[in-house]
Amino acid sequence: MKFESAEDLAAKTEGPSSNDITIATNPNGKITKWNKKAEKIFGYSAKEALNQNISMLFSGKNQGKENEYLQEVRAGKAKQYEIACKAKSGKKLSVAFSAFPEYENSGEVTSICQIAYDMTNKEDVEEKESVLYSIIDSSDNAIISKNVKGIITSWNPAATKLFGYTEDEAVGKSITIIFPKDGFEEEDLIIENIRKGQKIENFETIRCAKDGTEKPVLLTVYPIKNKSGKITGGVKIIKDVSQKDREDEKQATLAAIVSSSDDAIISKDLKGIITSWNHSAEEMFGYTEKEAIGKHISLIIPKERLPEEDRIIGSIRRGEKIDHFETERIAKDGTRRQLSITVSPIKNSRGKIIGASKVARDISLRLEAERQQALYTERLQELNKYKDEFMVMASHELKTPLTVIMANLQLLQELLQKDKNVVFIEKAAKQVHKLAELVTNLLDVSKIQAGKLAMNPTEFDLNELLSESLGNLQQTTKTQKIIYNGNGNKLMIRADRERIEQVITNIIGNAIKYSRSPGDIIVKAAKKDGNINVTVTDKGIGIPKKDIENIFLRFYRVSGSASSFSGSGVGLYISAEIIKSHGGKIWAESKVGKGSVFHFSLPALSTK
Repeated sequence: MKFESAEDLAAKTEGPSSNDITIATNPNGKITKWNKKAEKIFGYSAKEALNQNISMLFSGKNQGKENEYLQEVRAGKAKQYEIACKAKSGKKLSVAFSAFPEYENSGEVTSICQIAYDMTNKEDVEEKESVLYSIIDSSDNAIISKNVKGIITSWNPAATKLFGYTEDEAVGKSITIIFPKDGFEEEDLIIENIRKGQKIENFETIRCAKDGTEKPVLLTVYPIKNKSGKITGGVKIIKDVSQKDREDEKQATLAAIVSSSDDAIISKDLKGIITSWNHSAEEMFGYTEKEAIGKHISLIIPKERLPEEDRIIGSIRRGEKIDHFETERIAKDGTRRQLSITVSPIKNSRGKIIGASKVARDISLRLEAERQQALYTERLQELNKYKDEFMVMASHELKTPLTVIMANLQLLQELLQKDKNVVFIEKAAKQVHKLAELVTNLLDVSKIQAGKLAMNPTEFDLNELLSESLGNLQQTTKTQKIIYNGNGNKLMIRADRERIEQVITNIIGNAIKYSRSPGDIIVKAAKKDGNINVTVTDKGIGIPKKDIENIFLRFYRVSGSASSFSGSGVGLYISAEIIKSHGGKIWAESKVGKGSVFHFSLPALSTK
């Protein structure tokens, strides 16, 4: 208990309306003055108390100790003491006394004035205050009190969290520290209402945090009154509604999405009763929102599929989501709808599952497209089979006459070596050779498609094969020089020698064919990481970026200027299949106008 000075206490005893217990005694403790408050607390009338020793108020062992308590006062000093007392009724009291001397002109202490406070219920009051402070401190809302001049007198932790000011930074400052610059007039209106004793409820406004952030808030202001009923200030309860605004915005966004979705979105409780039904659900099933809400979801489920609903609800109760479940539902007019549905649990704020949200997408068109695609694929496979059979047959049938024609042309060349007309035979032989090569390629394609492209692997030196093949290919061109860098090392592999030579011939042949001007063709081969890598670099016309990924596909022809060159579009396809069948890889890089780089790699033969 904090005691006041004697001067302050004396001032409080003036007049008969004092709210404090006022008692006066002579220096020996005999009561000479007894006010109404003393009568009320102790139960003795003034007549009963006057001229009695003040120890009559003390209880138990404290009786007769008035001289001990008043000794310092008689010596001219103020004295504060708390002592157990007893009312006339026998009620036990705890009373705090503030005693100070009163003097005559001679300076002698002639009277002692005692101001007393009933502290009997002090612990109850302190407990109530403690509970109140605990509530204020733990509140999620900012709670701020201020006096009638707008000066902050209390500031709870939630206010610190919301506005950024600590209690020390805020208390003693004007409440306008949290006002926007253009909002000071609000405080005048609030103070005016407080002075009138009027409560302000749920007032939406803006306040500012320490960092300048504007906070949308909802505030309620109550007047504060003292014991005498005088208004001394106000207490503000401030709720941050920025989160609420965000949640409202989120809800509005979700509602807009649900409303505008092309998919039917339906929610239901755990008993299967429909609780929401969007516009697309109306269009899909023919029932209006009014017709559907409150009905069981079986409204749109065919009888033979009703067991599905039990399984769906069972999964939802376990908190399981059902993704893209393809099923059938029925519209109001009896039309069957092929649907893909996704069902998710709906949880309340406590995490309890209370229902399910169903998103239904009409997949009738997709299923029909898939059916048509399957029919098309089946027909295409059938046609491809006929085509492959024809190609095999045609290739076999063409090879024999082509062989005969080539043999006769070669014989004529020998017979007419010195005849000026032999040039025509040479031209015919060249074209027959191209036709024979095309027939061979088409036959290989058919074998690849049938999985019957035979391989006869042997062990050989790829370095030797490259040197031999490149030497032969150099004879076919006078404008390009083929430079081989194999370092002279043996590069042993196990593969079909003729098929690998076919790959080399195809890649180098393309490099020669697609080079418009003289330029070196660089070939490199080296062993690395268990593979033998071969690289062919040319300075030809290059391949557009959009074509580079497709050049190894069957019958694919490069667009642009490359399309002006003759070719069947199967050479690189056959090469890729040969390399893949040996467990290798093939790929290409190119820039239009700069040339191309082709790579292939094959597993190296272990030398251990």
